[in-house]
Amino acid sequence: MKIKQLSIFLQNKMGSLYKPLEVLTVADVNIRAMCMADTSEFGILRLVVDDPIKGKEALEENNFLVKITDIIGVEMTDSPGGLTTVLRVIKDNLIDLEYLYAFSHEKEDKAILLLHSDNIDTLIQVLTDNKIPIVPANEVYNL
Repeated sequence: MKIKQLSIFLQNKMGSLYKPLEVLTVADVNIRAMCMADTSEFGILRLVVDDPIKGKEALEENNFLVKITDIIGVEMTDSPGGLTTVLRVIKDNLIDLEYLYAFSHEKEDKAILLLHSDNIDTLIQVLTDNKIPIVPANEVYNL
């Protein structure tokens, strides 16, 4: 149920995104979703890949600082209000999200929302109780 996400710490300078992506290409690790956050000093590249362990090992062999974090994916309607429907449930249950990102995929009128919270098990329970479909990790890895 939980998805393994790679968080890679990068210097905030021109071209720093290319090298870790090249490492993953050479290692034959495919990116399923990505999100980049930055400050003036550094960036955090968050990736969901088809093989998180292989990806982490390849990056570490090339001197990248990598952390694996558990996140979850939920299926939402890919239409106006789809995201707010999920966020309303989270807000109404007083769950604090650290970050989220989303992407559409081949299922018509559906998108996947990736979520991280300090209390991921409570988040899973609240979403399940409110009939919001949790996307299995293998489904995301194999998109």
